[in-house]
Amino acid sequence: MRLLIKGGRLIDPFNHIDAIQDLLVEDGKIRSRGNALDDSGCEIIDASGKIVCPGFIDIHVHLREPGFEYKEDIASGTRAAACGGFTTVCCMPNTEPVIDNEAVVGFVREKARKVGIVNVLPVGSISKKQAGLELSEIAELVTAGCVAISDDGKPVMKANIMRNALDYAKMFGLPVLSHCEDLNLVNGGLMHEGYYSTIYGLRGIPAAAEEVMVARDIILARLTGGHLHICHASTAGSMALVRQAKAEGLNVTCEVTPHHLTLSDEIIDGYDADTKVNPPLRSEEHLLALREALLDGTVDCIATDHAPHHFEAKDCEYELAACGISGLETAIAVIMDKLVRPGLLDIKDMVKLFTSGPAGVMGIDKGSLEEGKSADITIIDSEIVKTVDPRTFKSKGRNTPYKGMELQGWPCMTLVNGVLVAQNGEIVLKK
Repeated sequence: MRLLIKGGRLIDPFNHIDAIQDLLVEDGKIRSRGNALDDSGCEIIDASGKIVCPGFIDIHVHLREPGFEYKEDIASGTRAAACGGFTTVCCMPNTEPVIDNEAVVGFVREKARKVGIVNVLPVGSISKKQAGLELSEIAELVTAGCVAISDDGKPVMKANIMRNALDYAKMFGLPVLSHCEDLNLVNGGLMHEGYYSTIYGLRGIPAAAEEVMVARDIILARLTGGHLHICHASTAGSMALVRQAKAEGLNVTCEVTPHHLTLSDEIIDGYDADTKVNPPLRSEEHLLALREALLDGTVDCIATDHAPHHFEAKDCEYELAACGISGLETAIAVIMDKLVRPGLLDIKDMVKLFTSGPAGVMGIDKGSLEEGKSADITIIDSEIVKTVDPRTFKSKGRNTPYKGMELQGWPCMTLVNGVLVAQNGEIVLKK
């Protein structure tokens, strides 16, 4: 099968490409780039006026299967990813049973092969059952197909466990994805500790609860030489620590989420449980520090931390509500509208943060339009304006603080291995 994507603005940060070019796809691979390519025998996609990118990658997604299929499953989660413009997702291990052994990894990979419509890469747990007491069999997880290890959803409170995880993971070239949170400092908090937590009468979570664990894990990365990746970094202090670690030459990377880049704790005034997330939405000063870190290269990638929940988990008092935002279907539009369109983030940098950036963190052969590579492609229409309506989500999780918000700039086509799987928010591939 030959497919020619004509007249689009190709942006491929990995190969330093930003030009109006055609893209030829053949047998699921990128065959060539250029102008006036031979279109004989090709199916044509007119991408004039649109942005053609390597397939977007989300390295932090909760697909919930096995065990919590009422929140999300691999079929619904990958459809949400495709409609959101993502061609590859890395799924977190806080399932039931936990992804801590070969059998569960095998289940996830086989289920993804059968019903998934984007690439699914499993992340194994650092500790058995995510209990934080004993390391998982890391070699077994690598052999089974895991691309990283993490206890995301729970912090690794024991420093010796994290040290050993970094040591063992280093032998396999595996990143350790750290959920940085000191539970003793969290102490039952519900939102960021500061002015608005006082005004709204909710117990606060200090920025230090994240920062002391970021500092600890960076010290352990220095000790071991392992690859430490900070998940969902949310504070100015975390950015300063990561920036310093990078300057020192340590193998430390980090991600930020669209919601921490665009929403502050002020919006919690209505006690809408869809604003409850972990780490919490921070104050304006932290939000601005994250944006600054995007520009100076401290942040390696944007990841959604897609955390879908069933209706009842959010339709309750703020104190009782589950933490998490269903973010796959809105992430690109949020960044396009809130950062790129106002000129706060260059479109080329935005594409890098969703493509070669996350691919580099995870050490996967994705994130470019290089000839011979899999034709995973995301096409964005910067002119599309839509209002976020959770009722149209392909995810089972409708929990989003962006509901009712008008956003400009949406993914319009998603191709995986050269096959069009989603178009204008709808699934077109039958599987």
